[in-house]
Amino acid sequence: MSDRLYTTGWEHYELIDAGGGKKLERWGDIITIRPEVQAYFNSVKSFDEWAQLAHWEFVPKGKTTGEWKRRKLNAPEKWSVSYEGLSFQLHLTKFKHIGLFPEQRANWDFIRDFLAEDDRFLNLFAYTGAASLMAQNCGAEVLHVDSVKQLIGWARENMELSGLSNIKWVHEDALKFAKREVKRGHSFSGIIMDPPAWGIGAKKEKWKLEDKLDELMEAAASLIGKSGFLILNTYSPKVSLEMLRSLADKHFNHQTYQVSELWMKTTTGKELYYGNLLRVKND
Repeated sequence: MSDRLYTTGWEHYELIDAGGGKKLERWGDIITIRPEVQAYFNSVKSFDEWAQLAHWEFVPKGKTTGEWKRRKLNAPEKWSVSYEGLSFQLHLTKFKHIGLFPEQRANWDFIRDFLAEDDRFLNLFAYTGAASLMAQNCGAEVLHVDSVKQLIGWARENMELSGLSNIKWVHEDALKFAKREVKRGHSFSGIIMDPPAWGIGAKKEKWKLEDKLDELMEAAASLIGKSGFLILNTYSPKVSLEMLRSLADKHFNHQTYQVSELWMKTTTGKELYYGNLLRVKND
């Protein structure tokens, strides 16, 4: 049986319940219902109870998009939550996400514990920048790379909301940028990669994670400095623990690494799977 790494909520986030293909979450004072393919079991609370609690519910209208149904009058479409002095602007999107992946708290804490002032940190597929903010808060020099310009703008809002500055924004395909950094001979004390299962690059090029993961890890292996670390999240069902171990053996055979499943427990006692995780730490 594979190792499970459990991450937990905090004052401003709670995974309340899950089941029936959905999850019930609290973000500050706002409660949402969102689809969740891994919640294939029965929930503890009934959906009627969920509906009474929720401010918003995401209703799918296609394979990847949908719309939000307001369940309470005056429920805000934009609000913020905090974690360890960092602030994150949340708002409703047509893709069910609202700007934060709270299961990543385990990785934010890892960054906080192992990154030092004046270290260099690289965030690839950086989304709205939670990991970038944590690294910047440690005093590191941060490069934030994402192929979607709107997400870089959202991350900049989070930086300013958190009272931080000087993150370097890079609007670029993550793999192409990483390969260029290898050619430049650059290295980083910390790297995090959070690639989607499939994606579209800055120039609208399409790619699938399972086809690019070997190249990504090869580039990352060349970019990790002495006593540096790598965090890789994978949400794709086609990237198994066995594949991660095989690629880690290939690219990081002289380093210490851990492959595990990422899970969260609901307040009601259910357990929800969030994907596979690789951490590499140079001694």
